[in-house]
Amino acid sequence: MLAMEKDFDSKLRIQSSNNSSSSASSSPTSSNNNNNVNVPRSKSFSFRAPQENFSIQDFELGKIYGVGSYSKVVRAKKKDTGVVYALKIMDKKFITKENKTAYVKLERIVLDQLDHPGIVRLFFTFQDSFSLYMALESCEGGELFDQITRKGRLTEDEARFYAAEVVDALEYIHSMGLIHRDIKPENLLLTGDGHIKVADFGSVKPMQDSRITVLPNAASDDKACTFVGTAAYVPPEVLNSSPATFGNDLWALGCTLYQMLSGTSPFKDASEWLIFQRIIARDIRFPNYFSEEARDIIDRLLDIDPSRRPGAGSDGYSALKMHPFFKGVNWKNIREETPPKIALEQQMAQSGDGEHDNDSSWNPTHIGDGSIKQNDGNVGASSTEASGSVTRIASIDSFDSKWQQFLEPGESVIMISMVKKLQKLTSKKVQLILTNKPKLIYVDPSKLLVKGNIIWSDNSNDLNVQVISPSNFKICTPKKVMTFEDAKQRASQWKKAIESLQNR
Repeated sequence: MLAMEKDFDSKLRIQSSNNSSSSASSSPTSSNNNNNVNVPRSKSFSFRAPQENFSIQDFELGKIYGVGSYSKVVRAKKKDTGVVYALKIMDKKFITKENKTAYVKLERIVLDQLDHPGIVRLFFTFQDSFSLYMALESCEGGELFDQITRKGRLTEDEARFYAAEVVDALEYIHSMGLIHRDIKPENLLLTGDGHIKVADFGSVKPMQDSRITVLPNAASDDKACTFVGTAAYVPPEVLNSSPATFGNDLWALGCTLYQMLSGTSPFKDASEWLIFQRIIARDIRFPNYFSEEARDIIDRLLDIDPSRRPGAGSDGYSALKMHPFFKGVNWKNIREETPPKIALEQQMAQSGDGEHDNDSSWNPTHIGDGSIKQNDGNVGASSTEASGSVTRIASIDSFDSKWQQFLEPGESVIMISMVKKLQKLTSKKVQLILTNKPKLIYVDPSKLLVKGNIIWSDNSNDLNVQVISPSNFKICTPKKVMTFEDAKQRASQWKKAIESLQNR
């Protein structure tokens, strides 16, 4: 393990001249089209958000915000200050194995240099033997995706407000010479009072004239035409292997605005292949309740020619901001306007009947190795022990040991939860386990026997998840449909976790 750790650190080491103690009192308050060939680079770099000598034991971990292919984001409260962060936890072994080191370094460097009220802020980083951690600004309002889901679809006034704040942030991102490359409702977060923050810069691309300083080994693909992002929001030029441009983000903005107004993405279909065919054919079907202005701006943002999308042409963002859809938007004081009311997640009544007893979901005894603090490769012992009552993120060595017997060597848990498997007349508690193999099984928690192995497929026709309610979801295969109930209302998170592995 130590050898792997040193190997990883040698690849990921970023020199910082900051004194780590300078950010000990940090709190999450915001301050205010060519290939990548001449991006400013530096051999040394002074970070605004330093690498700290913290341990995961210094935090109380709460609910899971999201799950990605090699990371999880969880609500984390620093024990000594009470400050709440969105803690991004990244698996070192997976990052190294999948050659994602440059992407992780680039995301860290970019977030450190961005300074805009519409972009999540990075406060500090730390690491241990198993994981890298980024302490990001916590957005208590959740994802824009959740607002669309809970409301069915947004009103035009609500969609206009959110779209305008995304435009404001994208204008800044593009002015810095960056392409986000993964704009979608899941990556647009809401503050507690309802303002938009753009998140997840894991696919970011610096352009030739970027104002971001990049370290030598921190860069995304040099060709700039590698497929990244999410299928439903990918523009046709990327599918045709054309170089990335700012127009990529504007296409995704058009898809996102369509989804806000309709409740579904414009090119949604049964499989990725069918989605791609619809994108290439530009097969858009507008609902009849879309206003003329909404239809027109989406139609223009989804132009086949990226240079003709408003915001990408010679008129810059003024062409987008002046569109009739945005009539009445106060662009100078957009962050001072009153946001739409946030639709809260339906809370289940606590009946006290023991429904959640023995639920081991995300409740391991430690994260990573837990006993090691590490900063720039200096390892020291710590006697701190984690509280078993705090919600945790699971990994192969960091969850209730009774489930480890169901894992193979090197296999790690992506998501685990005690759920009810519902049948016509009965229901039975099972432990549902999703791993990075990928493998999806459910286990009898009393007998510790595998009761079902759901055949994995990356094809959504052969394996898909249907969310029925915040608690209930179906896992569908060609031969069987299984219905589950998650008492902690993580149906959407199960869907995201499974789909993230399918799209990895």
